[in-house]
Amino acid sequence: MATVILLRHARSTANGSGVLAGRQEGVGLAERGTAQAADLVRRLAGVPVDAVVTSPLERCRLTLAPLLADRGLTAAVEPDLAEVEYGEWTGRALKELLAEPLWQVVQQHPSAAVFPGGEGLAAVQARAVAAVRAHDARITAEFGPRAVWVACSHGDVIKAVLADALGVHLDGFQRIVVDPASLSVVQYTETRPFVLRVNDNGGDLSGVVPPPAPTSDAVVGGSTGA
Repeated sequence: MATVILLRHARSTANGSGVLAGRQEGVGLAERGTAQAADLVRRLAGVPVDAVVTSPLERCRLTLAPLLADRGLTAAVEPDLAEVEYGEWTGRALKELLAEPLWQVVQQHPSAAVFPGGEGLAAVQARAVAAVRAHDARITAEFGPRAVWVACSHGDVIKAVLADALGVHLDGFQRIVVDPASLSVVQYTETRPFVLRVNDNGGDLSGVVPPPAPTSDAVVGGSTGA
């Protein structure tokens, strides 16, 4: 199977604002986020990218724009990689939400959390994991098992996908950190996923590229010569 680089969108105008933006329209990139998006070209310079998939939200599309332009690629839009639907919590101040009884459920028992008028975190994990696995299978079929692709999404969504790949119950997903513009890498196989990176903020990712398949005349154990 292929290797997926899970990219959280770069720092947005909502990050640090004290408001739960959710799926609100008009959330672009902050100045720092624009710089982070541009730097993705350098960070992924040693990684061949065969395909790109993105959440439909503007901050994800803006994050990918420099990379897509550099590689001459077009991103496929995947609604199931969109931000959590927070329902009635959307647009509310975080300091107000801290007083809500549901806040502690989200932090301590997220598998039981369902946002009023929105969706549950268990449903978020189910739709995101299914989307990633479906695209991984499609990209593998098109480009082969050494394919590498990028999926741009949101913090809680990526944390939920990583929890699944790590074999961690959703109730432990708050222990995973996924910063804006960070890269996490999962390699899926027919038997299990392998998590190669989590929350990488600037390291060399060339090591995640699968090595070439051995040629048919390769000798196990190396050369047969003296």
